[in-house]
Amino acid sequence: MNNNPKTAIFANGCFWCTEAVFSMLKGVKSVMPGYTGGLEALKIEYDPAVISYDDLLAVFFNTHDPTTVNRQGHDIGTEYNSAIFYFDEEQKGKAEALIKELNDSHAYEKPVVTSVRPSGPFNEAEEYHRNFYKNNSSAPYCALVIAPKLEKLQERFAKLLI
Repeated sequence: MNNNPKTAIFANGCFWCTEAVFSMLKGVKSVMPGYTGGLEALKIEYDPAVISYDDLLAVFFNTHDPTTVNRQGHDIGTEYNSAIFYFDEEQKGKAEALIKELNDSHAYEKPVVTSVRPSGPFNEAEEYHRNFYKNNSSAPYCALVIAPKLEKLQERFAKLLI
């Protein structure tokens, strides 16, 4: 691993799902579910020599619905809005450019509503939220919601997986 990991913060629904998804990627050093900007989010430390921010963005947009407001699947509420919290102008520019590309190409039936915001305070989630899928994979929510996301991830991003 690179001695200078970078950080990304994404909000794309329930952090139980996002933690399970991003923890499967090569080059991801750590994932931490938490709260920022009023949303459930995931803080990701990654090695840019192994996985690029562009790859992380691709996984982000392909593992949730970035066109819905106040919901992801069965999870309803403002805390489930889609957002990217950037740490520098490069991350901001890449996120905004990809959103424009997705909207211009009509990649989704509806416009992408993912917000791009500067990173701010990040509060780590309570202990029982951490490693939720790993510790509860047979729970109904995990089997019905998270497992299909992981299957989709394996189909679309096999080259990025551990």
